[in-house]
Amino acid sequence: MMRACHHMPYGASLLPHGGAVFRLWAPAEVDMDLLVHGADGGSQAHPARPDALGWREVIVPDAVTGTRYQWRVHGQAGLVPVPDPASRSNPEGIDGPSEVTDPLAFEWDEGWRGLPWHDAVMYELHVGTFTPEGTYQAAMARLPYLAEVGITCIQLMPQAAFPGRFGWGYDGVLHFAPHAAYGRPDELKAFVQAAHRLGMMVMLDVVYNHFGPEGNFLPLYAPTFFTDRHPTPWGAGPNFDGPNASAVRGFFLHNALYWLEEFRFDGLRFDAVHAIQDDSRPDILETLSIRCRAACAGRHVHLVLENDHNDARRLSAPGTSGRFDAQWSGDAHHALHVWLTNEREGYYAEYAHDPLGMLAQSLSQGFAMVGAPHLTDPVLQAAHPRRRATEAVPLQCTVNFLLNHDQVGNRAYGERLNMLVGEAPMRLAVAILLLSPSPPLLFMGEEHGAQAPFLYFADWHGPLRDAVVEGRRKEFAHFGAFRDPDARAAIPDPCDEATWRRCQLDWAAAQTDKAQAWRRWYTRLLTLRRTDLRPHLPELAPAGHTAAVLEDRGLLVRWHFMTAPGEPSRVLQMQANLSDTPLTRPETEPGDRPMAIVLDVGAVDDGQLGPWSARWQWLEMGNAI
Repeated sequence: MMRACHHMPYGASLLPHGGAVFRLWAPAEVDMDLLVHGADGGSQAHPARPDALGWREVIVPDAVTGTRYQWRVHGQAGLVPVPDPASRSNPEGIDGPSEVTDPLAFEWDEGWRGLPWHDAVMYELHVGTFTPEGTYQAAMARLPYLAEVGITCIQLMPQAAFPGRFGWGYDGVLHFAPHAAYGRPDELKAFVQAAHRLGMMVMLDVVYNHFGPEGNFLPLYAPTFFTDRHPTPWGAGPNFDGPNASAVRGFFLHNALYWLEEFRFDGLRFDAVHAIQDDSRPDILETLSIRCRAACAGRHVHLVLENDHNDARRLSAPGTSGRFDAQWSGDAHHALHVWLTNEREGYYAEYAHDPLGMLAQSLSQGFAMVGAPHLTDPVLQAAHPRRRATEAVPLQCTVNFLLNHDQVGNRAYGERLNMLVGEAPMRLAVAILLLSPSPPLLFMGEEHGAQAPFLYFADWHGPLRDAVVEGRRKEFAHFGAFRDPDARAAIPDPCDEATWRRCQLDWAAAQTDKAQAWRRWYTRLLTLRRTDLRPHLPELAPAGHTAAVLEDRGLLVRWHFMTAPGEPSRVLQMQANLSDTPLTRPETEPGDRPMAIVLDVGAVDDGQLGPWSARWQWLEMGNAI
């Protein structure tokens, strides 16, 4: 067995010979003290004066595991108790006291080093809605089921403590404390260890572009933690490149290392990095990669971006210092969604003129569009169009999906794709996702055709609640179905507990014959991916893949794989008919030698592809590429 602790200059740390040291970066010219709460309900205040760099330190000789504490600001409004921003545990929520923990109390198995990136089949999971209980323990009980389906990597939506009981997690304010409603920190560690024992990695979604609008007390004692020079959609962004930036950068660097080392996560997904602005060199993202790679040498640790600009300059081969393994690619999703649903409003508008062409480009070249993020306002979209991508991105660097929290939750009623299209198109779409070389991501419940929506929900109160509810309804005002005020008023209230409850997966419904049929389909496809694709994925060519649209309703995609010098090159070919009308199958290209058929979906024969059908087949080419 082994134990793990990430040592950092922030927060509370137990001392080897008893007691604990409490450290806080608070450079503002305000008086502060550390308020330590006793088991008898009393409290003791310890003055905390800053040193020349703004650090405040207090040693409490009788502090032990479980000691509750708060920092207290002597401000114009009186004495304001605040949580430790580097708290490892806030068991009563963000408004309650922080808690001293012993990271070395948890025993880890030795030997787990993760899985290579080409093994990744990701499964995005929101702890609060994955089960009715909404806890780490309840989610852990479902892990064997996911392993049986063929999932190899759980991706948890953000765990940093946020206000209220329920929310997506992207408004976290205590970045080191797992959200208390989900369970204790050691229960999160037990979840990670249980996944490892089943051969699955666990990645964590982290948010470094902003803090939530409620419960962030840093401006009271560290106003230079944020800067107005780089505004974000959520207000002032973290100060990564101005005066006092070193302490801010350190906060996020330690946070990433904390999750990777102390919780043994196998990777991080960095939310909306296009909103992180930093003019220093190396910037915070490059530095994060360098530090994480160095600290986790010897392990497979994967770093993935969300970047609406589709900027591939940060991507490289897995494990490259200063670079990232992959980023989410919305292009394949948006193009396929437009084709299957004929929805053309919002950010789908820029894919409406050539959805199959853009899907073909996404599947073969990685990205279809690059530039500024897609916009929901059609007027702004017309004024700021993105450009068609002209350079190929290695397909191992693009994560594709049919559903994720954004693409479902950004809908007014949170419908999943399987609720919008028929069974035959959905079966084919799933096959295209799982039998393409790019690493796929599933959204929780997708594998059994879950009907539960995934709506936007957040446990806000007071004026903030009113603003969020109104903002949510205004967000859809320019969509045809919601131009009428009465239609907008019917959009579910995101701050109503009932909205959150509606999003919880129904595990009884997952046992129905229809749900089990979907589960068998996903399991079959993931088995084929593991047996027929995975052995060859390390040899996937970095470029040279081709794709064509067939008769305005089908696709021909050829993915090339490297072989030894002098050996015929290997191609995985997909021929697909994405329509209700039969399609003539293209003839084999000169020099191709057909090999094993991986899968036929629907009616496929020598001359024709039936409605919503496809064939995946290995070919040998006479000339090496």
